Formats: sequence, C-alpha cells, structure tokens
Amino acid sequence: MALLGRFRRSGATRAALAAGWRGRSPRPLCGPWRGALAPLRSSLGSSFPPAPGEVAWWRRRWRGRPSLPRSVPGRAHETLRELRETLHNAGNPLPCSLRGLTFAPPPSAALRGGPAVLRDLSRLPPSAASRPGQPPHRAAARGAGTAAGGGGAGAQPPLGAALAAGGPDTYRLRSPPGAAVAVAVTGSSGVAAAAGLYRYLRDFCGCHLSWSGAQLRLPDPLPRLRAEIRASAPGRYRYYQNACTQSYSYAWWDWARWEREIDWMALSGINLALAFAGQEATWQRVYRSLGLNQSEIDAYFTGPAFLAWNRMGNLHGWAGPLPPAWHIKQLYLQYRIVERMRSLGMITVLPAFAGHVPQGILRVFPRVNATRLGGWSHFNCTYSCTYLLDPEDPMFQVIGTLFLKELIKEFGTDHVYSADTFNEMTPLSSDPAYLSRVSNAVFRSMTGADPEALWLMQGWLFQHQPDFWQPAQVRALLHGVPLGRMIVLDLFAESKPVYQWTESFYGQPFIWCMLHNFGGNHGLFGTVEAINHGPFMARSFPNSTMVGTGLVPEGIEQNDMVYELMNELGWRQEPLDLPSWVTRYAERRYGAPNAAAASAWRLLLRSVYNCTGVCINHNRSPLVRRPSLRMDTELWYNASDVYEAWRLLLSAGAELGSSPTFRYDLVDVTRQAAQQLVSNYYLSIRQAFQSHALPELLTAGGVLVYDLLPELDSLLSSHSLFLLGRWLESARAVATSDQEAEQYELNARNQVTLWGPSGNILDYANKQLGGLVLDYYGVRWSLFVSALVESLNSGNPFHQDQFNQAVFQVERGFVYNKKRYPAVPAGDTLEISRKLFLKYYPSALQRSRAGLA
Repeated sequence: MALLGRFRRSGATRAALAAGWRGRSPRPLCGPWRGALAPLRSSLGSSFPPAPGEVAWWRRRWRGRPSLPRSVPGRAHETLRELRETLHNAGNPLPCSLRGLTFAPPPSAALRGGPAVLRDLSRLPPSAASRPGQPPHRAAARGAGTAAGGGGAGAQPPLGAALAAGGPDTYRLRSPPGAAVAVAVTGSSGVAAAAGLYRYLRDFCGCHLSWSGAQLRLPDPLPRLRAEIRASAPGRYRYYQNACTQSYSYAWWDWARWEREIDWMALSGINLALAFAGQEATWQRVYRSLGLNQSEIDAYFTGPAFLAWNRMGNLHGWAGPLPPAWHIKQLYLQYRIVERMRSLGMITVLPAFAGHVPQGILRVFPRVNATRLGGWSHFNCTYSCTYLLDPEDPMFQVIGTLFLKELIKEFGTDHVYSADTFNEMTPLSSDPAYLSRVSNAVFRSMTGADPEALWLMQGWLFQHQPDFWQPAQVRALLHGVPLGRMIVLDLFAESKPVYQWTESFYGQPFIWCMLHNFGGNHGLFGTVEAINHGPFMARSFPNSTMVGTGLVPEGIEQNDMVYELMNELGWRQEPLDLPSWVTRYAERRYGAPNAAAASAWRLLLRSVYNCTGVCINHNRSPLVRRPSLRMDTELWYNASDVYEAWRLLLSAGAELGSSPTFRYDLVDVTRQAAQQLVSNYYLSIRQAFQSHALPELLTAGGVLVYDLLPELDSLLSSHSLFLLGRWLESARAVATSDQEAEQYELNARNQVTLWGPSGNILDYANKQLGGLVLDYYGVRWSLFVSALVESLNSGNPFHQDQFNQAVFQVERGFVYNKKRYPAVPAGDTLEISRKLFLKYYPSALQRSRAGLA
C-alpha cells in the first residue's frame, strides 16, 4: 500500500519491514500509492510484456520447489537486517523514509549481508507453520492468544514463545532507551510486524490507510511509547477474499494495483488469502495433455469478467474465449502475487479441482461417468449445466491430481487449497453417502499431489440452500474429509451464521467471516453491532472450532469504515466501544479533529451502518434497478440521519476539503442521499400515475430525469473512484490488441448491467458511477416515465412485460455502444455537493421527518 510503498523499495513490501530507518535525514513523504525506492527494482521486474525467456525464467525459478522453505523463528528479522545492510553497503538512498522507526531483530539474530538478498529474498516465516516443514493444518485446531489486541490489558505470553512457530501471530512495540529510535517493532512474521507498524501509526500517529486513500501526516518528532505494547491475535487466521471478488474487483488489475492491495493486506494483519490468478493457463495445459483440442477449451472458459463462476462450475463459454495473451499475462502476474504474499509470511491459497469438467472430456474419454448439472441463476444450458464427474470415476483423481501437481510445480505451495463443488447448485443426490464420497474425492485429489493438503471451502452453500443442506447432508459432506484437514469459511456469519446450527461445523475448523457486500454494489451499509460481537460469541460457543476471522466481500473499494473495524477486531479479545471508535476513526481519516465530521460519522454509525437481523447488502434502490410499479423503497435506517450527516460533512468542507478521503466520503454520502431522493421521486411518480394525475407525474418525472440524475452523474464524475471510464479503461488496458480491448470492454460493461446475454442476473453487480448513471440508469428512467405518460394520455394500461422488452433494447444498446468514457474526474466535488444540497435538502428532510411522524 502507500505506506509500505514509501518505507521500502524494489517495489516490495518485504523490504519495508527491512530497512532500519535510523539517523536518516527527513524527507517529505511521497504521494499516495507511490513507492519510495524506485531505483531499487527487484528481480520481479516492472513491465509487461516480459523480455524473451522471462516467463521461462520464472518457471525455472519455481520448479523443483514444491514447498517453499520455511525459516526458523527470528529468520524474518535476520532477513530484514540483511536487506537493510545490503542497501546501506550499496550506498543507495532511502527517500521518504520514516526517521526514528526500526524493526529490531531479536538479540540472537545473526547479521548476514550480501546482494543475494535482493535476488532471492528469503521468505518470512508464515504464521501457520507450527515448525519448519509442518503443514498449517496441524496448527489449525484452535485459535489461541491472551493479549488484548486492541490495547487492552491482559496476561502476555513471552515474546520468545509467541515467535516460536505454532503460536499465535504476535507483535511487540517499544521505544528503546536513547533518542535515535522512536519505536522498534518486532513480530512473529512479516504480517504481524506490519500489523504492529499500522497499530503504531494508527493509534499514536493518527494515520489512516484505506482503499479510498491514505492520510499519513506524521507528527514530528515521532511519539515515543511510555510502555511496551504486546499484542497477540486471538485466532490463527485473518482471512481475506471471496471467490467472486476475483471477477467483481480484481478482473483487470495490473501488478501496481495488486502491490497496493498486498501492502494493505499486510498492514491489516491478513495472513491467509486466495492466489487464484493464472490458473486457466495451467488448466489449458492439463486439458491439452488429456487430449482436448483448443476449440473445446475455448468453448469452456468464460471471459475474464466471469471467470469466478467458471471456476465454480456455474458457467462455461459466456463472454469468452480467453485470448492466449490473457494466459501469459495472468501467469506472469501470479508469479509476482505469490512471491510478494509469501515474502510477508502470508499463506497463499491455491485453487484445486472441484469435479467440474469441459464437455470435451466426454469425447476423449467416452466411458467416463459424468453427469450434467442443472442450469444456474437463470442461465440455460447454452452457457451453464456443467458436467460433474462421479466421485468414484478414476478420472476424478487423474484430473485433480494432475492439475494440482502442475500448479505446485509452477508456483510452489503453502499446502492450502480451495475448491467449491456445489456453489449455488443442487447436488445430484441428497444421499449422505454420495455427498461424503464427493468431498472425499475432492480431498483425495488434493492429497494425491500434496500429502499435507488442507482444504479451504466456502460455506455459502449451506445457508444458500438450507432446504437441501439439512444436518445429515452437511455432516456427510464435512466428514468426507478427516477432521482438521478442512477449514470452512462461515461466509455470511454476520447475518446468517451456520456454525450455530451445525454444532460448530461438526468438528471441522471454521473461520467467522463478514461477507458484507454483494456484487461490488455501491451503498452505505454495515452490521457493526453484529461484527463487533459476533466473533467473540462464536469463539465462546460450546466446543467451538473457530480458528480465525475473515473478510469475504464479493466486491471491494466501498465502505472503508466497516473493513477497518473488522480488521482491528481480528486482533482484539473483546468488543470495541463503537461511538468512541468511530470518532477517532473520523479524526484519523481526515488528519484533524472536526466536531461536525465526527458527529456525521456517529449518525452514520447508528443508521446505515447498524442494520440488525438478517441484513443483505445488495442494493435494491430504484435508482439501480429496472423501473417498474412494484419497486422496493424500504430502508433499515432513518433516512433523516443520512441527510443530517450530509449537512454536517458539508459544513466541515472549509476545514477538511483538502483531504482526499474527506472528498471521497462527501461523494459517497451525497450519493447515498441522492439515492434516497430517487426513491422519493419514484414514489411520487407511482402515486401520480395510480391517481391519474398527469401534471404531478410530469413534475416528479421531469425533476428526476432532467435534474436529479444528471446532477448525481456530475457529482460521481468529479471523483476518480466513481468513474465508469476507470472501470472500462482498466479492462481495455489489459488487452494486447484492438480485438481483445473490445472483448474486455464488453465483459466489463455486461457485468455491471445485464450480467448475461439476456439480463440473466440483471443489475446484480450494479454500480453508481459517473457515466453509468446518466447513460444507463437515466435512459431507463426516461423511458419509464415516458411510458407512464403515454399510458395516461392514451388511456391504455401500462404493461410491464412490454416495457421490459423495450427497455432491454436500451440496456443491450448501452453494452454495445462503444462510447468512450473519461477516466479523469471533472468538476469540484464540494461545489457540486453543495449545489445538490441547496436544491434538495430542505424538502428531503421535511419529507423524511413527515414519514417518521
């Protein structure tokens, strides 16, 4: 992320934790997301396409390393010192360094230098290795730790024991005697040390880091600690990523964006994460070796924006095929991702075989026992109905083991693998014996390639189809794998926890996860009380097998506050005082205390961010849905709280307006207020139509279509993170030809609109972006209002089916219109928000209060 980018170079977060920043002359901090030591590029390289032979060089580097070397406790600190000494000996400057901060090695650590460190930096010890060479599942049986991660008091384990492999992730912060070093950070892994660093920056320097920006105004001199701080995570794992995030958010990422994300992950203390990029290149190699031809493979893979559901067996072929350049670039990207994650001690989760196969397998092996599954989510068998191998068929083990051996040969392994056989698909039989055979077959295909394999499985299926997944079926699927060799992600635990009705997953370890977001939708939302207490309740559940916490949103880059809160809770032993916490959050986020901003955040905390009960953050606002006369406008909060928070943030603009994170939040809160206003005008339109009041219909419809939506589009277009052009141009940037650019842009457009050839999952991945609001949602609303006016004028009834057919042509036209949208913002956010406020706030507040009365 920005911070680690400043504290290190060679582009590597690992070096951030390396350089001891003693005695350096102060330099101004770099701009957000920029690396500090650009001249010291590591052997990872910095550009694409790779030089001739470079991909082959990467393959040679990884081959023969089926399990990356695990270092003994203290080796992390030795490595860090090695890198620092190497940089010093080379005479290289460390611009943008943080004077007075050091990562101190244990006293017994040997110091060894040499340029080899830059060529092949030894891996930091992963927090899951109970001793060198031991698989992580041996240490996964139960989370432990006695330190109050949020700063609370409590008995602390000796740091030496915590640093010993097998203990919980632990860090120590202290201010050594003397003035040269303000604070020294020691951690049991690179991730733990990074989490300790962010703890210091957050709680003592008032800094903040998030997807939407960084606030890094450091005090001078750096504050010293009055007493040593030790913190241990209460669970073994802090997990991150959802299988769907790969498509909703990561689809078009380059290495620069991945580098920022991995830095953020390290500073957030995340130590277990998916590493799914590039797997199609390995699958293609496996399929070709089995005898499939290229056309059969091309007919199987989906386009890049839909690969998540191809990997889970839901789709095939849609928006594909994958160009050869895609495989090469993703392969090259995956090398860098796993290298960086492992260099910080993160455990990378690689994909495994779930049992789904292309139709071409049946041609090559006509006697194979495979059954075609049913359609998925309104898709027919043209793009769905994938073939599933019978668990007893020998080809199940042949294909699964072959794939994983190839993957391990390519990227090495941390022994953790992910596979989802029945994601939102009904199994062929509810017989417990059949379900147990399926899970056992998946697991055996893993151990056939890696005897130390641990299966990480998303538990979404259990709550998604509860009528099918009764206790007997759940138990059978889970017990097809030896206890302790599977970790289940309780994927929606903040709203629909599964551990409670499965006796803690019948003995299999599980991770309490916050899903929070569906489809990458925009919209202020949170279940803060549930996530503030849920993990602690799960940990104290009778015979709990909980081993950590996780973040599993379908899409990211939204609602920063909720993720900051969840990451902090991953290091705590008890819940937080949320009103006090959010007040400090606002101050850190904007870099200065401001009473109005703090009050705004407390209002948001108690309203949009405090959904209780079964809450699903899937934006169903009329703004982003195909118009009809039966749209849902219900809210789980008091709308006037958002309007008041909007007023308070605007009043803080004079003082905080220069803060990038403040401007982002002002756009987001104004956008939420405008979304509420759209619902109000929709209700007026519907009431006027049903009352046959044409003047009122024209008035409400005219304001919505010709003023509110264009103003909202202008607001969104004033910020780079709310631009449709940013999403589309990032897709085009991945391409190596005009043809690829057109295909990728179609993928990107279709995903956020029709989601399928005929609106199969229409608006599921809706976004509120400048350009999309005006040219997609706005045009739909204009057509809807016109249809209602025509109905009143002619006396003919309004037919929703006829409207749907007409509006589909508008929706499909948007996907294919090829209009280029700006990727650079235009306009002043504060001025546009103020203009909207002056127009709409008085009547909006009056209406919301009248509604409460």
